Amino acid sequence: MTGVMDGVKVLEVGLFGLVPSAGAVLADWGADVVKVEHPETGDPMRGLAAWGIQPGTGGFNYLWEVCNRGKRSVGVDIATPAGLELVLGLSEDADVFLTSFLGPARRRLGIDVEHIRARNPRIVYGRGSGYGPLGPEADAPGFDGVAYWFRSGMGEAATPAEAAHPAGQPSPAMGDLQTGMNLAGGVAAALFHRERTGVTTVVDASLFAAGLWAMQGAIVGSQVAGWQQLPKIDREGVSNPLTITYRTSDGRHISLMMLSSDRYWRPFCETIGAPALADDPRFVMARDRYRHSVECVAALESVFARRTLAEWVTVLSHQEGPWSIVQVAGEAGVDDQARANGYVQRVEYDQDRALSLIAAPVTFDEAVAPLRPAPAHGADTEEVLLERGMTWDEIIALKTEGAIL
Repeated sequence: MTGVMDGVKVLEVGLFGLVPSAGAVLADWGADVVKVEHPETGDPMRGLAAWGIQPGTGGFNYLWEVCNRGKRSVGVDIATPAGLELVLGLSEDADVFLTSFLGPARRRLGIDVEHIRARNPRIVYGRGSGYGPLGPEADAPGFDGVAYWFRSGMGEAATPAEAAHPAGQPSPAMGDLQTGMNLAGGVAAALFHRERTGVTTVVDASLFAAGLWAMQGAIVGSQVAGWQQLPKIDREGVSNPLTITYRTSDGRHISLMMLSSDRYWRPFCETIGAPALADDPRFVMARDRYRHSVECVAALESVFARRTLAEWVTVLSHQEGPWSIVQVAGEAGVDDQARANGYVQRVEYDQDRALSLIAAPVTFDEAVAPLRPAPAHGADTEEVLLERGMTWDEIIALKTEGAIL
């Protein structure tokens, strides 16, 4: 892959998922990302249990690997004068500074925009937050389960009408990863702007903004219709029966997404072995299928119930309309198409361990960079400081006073 960020130096002072995932994307693209962690506790993501998976399961802290692959880790206590000076010194030759600390903490620690820019006026300063840099909640904490999923309306929209409680976010760090990708893209744009004009910028990405962006179809649609939210689709009364899921004989599901249904209807019916449906006067045209959607859905349900998922995969591969298996996460991780494009990559670790990780969802020259493991806590402290010109005596002195790991 073309290393579009080769030569770019990133200094990351971030916790949990949002900002670290942005750093991971930049590292995937070739940047040298140095992550600053507390020398004793490190990033809390190292010890976080999620979805019932405890740290160390299978030999990995999986969310740590997801959000921190390809970086170098230095253990520095920013709360000490010597530690702060080290971070400010590291910022002097960095192109990008990333942080998830909110305004009060940034100012208290001495790593806010003015502090970093005083040492490096050209640095691109990137911030990740729950609710954005302005307004009454600028300094409010916000994880993706609330700021991204529920605040944006996504959680309510994803909840079946008959459910007793709103549906929770379906994947760990889902909003963090989406927002981190946004932040990485913003940083790339800011670097391009600096290259063109010499002017540097502050880049902000928030979980709430990412959720609103993802939900904008519903938000704008509700606005023009004068509704509070788009209606939840009644599956049997759907306007286009070629845009829902159908159960196979072995209990799996096929999703159809044939928006131009008149284009696909007749060849689809012939392919699935139900040519009579194409000539049924109730279903001939899209407007007919809309008026008789309950009957059309029932007829297609009867057809799909006759064959297994594997059989339907073979059958549907011979027609043009868009469709997909309804996969579970484990299947998506070994999907042949994902592997052919490098979207899923096997990463080798020490002690004969391996883990499949997901590459950043952008390719350059039809390729993605080989993914690398996340760093051990403080594994690169000495290397990074030696690169800065420090001597071993100075490093030992900092270790002795507890400023570094």
